[in-house]
Amino acid sequence: MLLRSVFALSLALALAACGVQPAARPTPTPFTGTPRPVIVDTDMAGDDWLAILYLLNRPDVHVEAITVSGTGEAHCEPGVRNAMSLAALAGQPGVPVSCGRATPLQGEHTFPADWRTRVDALAGLSLQPNPAAPATLPAAQLLAGTINALPGKATVLTLGPLTNLAEALQLAPEIKEKIEMVYIMGGAVDVPGNVGASGAGIENPAAEWNIYVDPRAAGIVLQSGVPVTLVPLDATNHAPVTTQFYKRLKAEHTTPEAKFAFDVLTQYADFIRSGGYYFWDPLAAAILTDASLASFETRSLTVIEEEGSQSGRTLAVEGGAPARVAVNVEAERFEQVFLDTLNAPEK
Repeated sequence: MLLRSVFALSLALALAACGVQPAARPTPTPFTGTPRPVIVDTDMAGDDWLAILYLLNRPDVHVEAITVSGTGEAHCEPGVRNAMSLAALAGQPGVPVSCGRATPLQGEHTFPADWRTRVDALAGLSLQPNPAAPATLPAAQLLAGTINALPGKATVLTLGPLTNLAEALQLAPEIKEKIEMVYIMGGAVDVPGNVGASGAGIENPAAEWNIYVDPRAAGIVLQSGVPVTLVPLDATNHAPVTTQFYKRLKAEHTTPEAKFAFDVLTQYADFIRSGGYYFWDPLAAAILTDASLASFETRSLTVIEEEGSQSGRTLAVEGGAPARVAVNVEAERFEQVFLDTLNAPEK
């Protein structure tokens, strides 16, 4: 695209004037196969934005739809608007986008209000509006309908509470036969959760946020029989967003997608410096495209759905639902893959 070429040239000249040279990278082998059909179910937090742009920039992936979890960090209207703007930024304004129910299937767990306000406002950033209209179907129906309409099997990536996917499986249980794999960013199996440590005032040392908000939905998905790859805190704890990576991205953002990613991390710079910000959702998206980035164990899992200090805990138990669980990652190689993809020319 001409505009992208002009953008990249201008940025390269500006970097050269400042004495900063982007790192040389080998020319990737062009992808010539059939793109993998992927549906992204997201709660539209900051790390979701990066994961979505990563997938939209992958030539081996075709994003069939984006469904927004109304139980996640973003509220429905701004979440849909921001997701559509991201799709337009990546040159794919026609991706169908819709939102699901605003309350969990069971209970009243929710993300902190100030977190939701910030992501609703795109962390203070702005994007051009998408001229397209949102999809008319609610998220669960859009998920089910998109999966059923595909000639082959779909891959589903969930980046927030599992409310939409659980509802879709209840609405159309036959779709489980057409799902090749569900990649879930969520849970904490052999490590502490992040709910109790987040400063939200919740006494829960074991749960991870995406599972905690709607544990019933997580239980439905795990028990449904769909193939599951879980990318829990056990794996993402090995991939922090560091100041060194931020500096690399500062020196190397040659596309609008990479520039927006840099702007996002700039808005979260204090979080990065604190050592508490991780590549949660981008790592799950990258593992979807390249499983060799992680090492896995097959575990038998259940989710504690009852209220209490263990609510939302992802527990390894005998007789639970089988899942492929990521336990470690090659963080440096992931960072390079992530950078290369965001900086790739238009696919």
